[in-house]
Amino acid sequence: MQQPILKVENLYKEYKLGEINHGSLMHDLQSWWARLRGKEDPNSLISQNYDNEIEKEKFLALCNINFEIKAGERVSIIGKNGAGKSTLLKILSRITLPTKGIVKIKGRVGSLLEVGTGFHLELTGRENIYLNGAILGMTKKEIDKKFDEIVEFSGVEKYIDTPVKRYSSDMSVRLGFAIAAHPEPEILIVDEVLAVGDAEFQKKALGKMEDVSANEGRTVLFVSHNMAVVQRLCNRGLLIEKGQLIMDDKIDIAIHEYIKIIGDKKITNKKEIKGIKVLSVEHYSNSKDGKCYTDNKLIAGII
Repeated sequence: MQQPILKVENLYKEYKLGEINHGSLMHDLQSWWARLRGKEDPNSLISQNYDNEIEKEKFLALCNINFEIKAGERVSIIGKNGAGKSTLLKILSRITLPTKGIVKIKGRVGSLLEVGTGFHLELTGRENIYLNGAILGMTKKEIDKKFDEIVEFSGVEKYIDTPVKRYSSDMSVRLGFAIAAHPEPEILIVDEVLAVGDAEFQKKALGKMEDVSANEGRTVLFVSHNMAVVQRLCNRGLLIEKGQLIMDDKIDIAIHEYIKIIGDKKITNKKEIKGIKVLSVEHYSNSKDGKCYTDNKLIAGII
């Protein structure tokens, strides 16, 4: 049996609301000592019952998340804004620590979560490739070998020696994705940041993610609100609602359940949108048989 490349067990993430310096040094030391020994945080909402006043100062972003992912899978984390998707990706990318629980990862992780993630704005594109490559665990020799491929894929050849602070959001996304995808990480994590790029680059990036998974056996974790793109790229969906994993199934089934959750929302923005070229439209039905009827609500993903 193939062993999982990523395993999450009993994962919780809790945030304190209000002022940053609300706690005390004693509480910080108590929490640090508990984590060091692998014990529950004595100051956490998870491990104690608090009165209503204190509970209002805590927010449980993730609650008892459990799943496994094998090498080569393309998995989408689906959910509404604020469901906990980005928090989960930050934990998997080792940007933040869980309040409680275990995350086991085999291999190197490449992630693109926000525009300019990991970039030093005063450095050039060339210098940032070497900086980010080093952060991902690459040697200078490995970066040298991949450098031309990264630059060509990103399409910023003309500006490679320009400081990144002069880059547009689109250029930053293209370079960031190229750096994350080309060092051959075992797990590639991409958040909704690709929506910033143009349609041509989005298509190119999706093709790259399909290639690294199907042909190179690497794992892809992807977040997007564009269900057409999600269905095209991924074969499995993790549906998160209010910080809880409520479904882990085939991507079509997960999308169907997500559509049921958001089905009551109506489009209220009726402003005319000009200058959009529709490349293709894929529709999704919220009927049990998957078919579309004239009295059904229609949800379309435009790519």
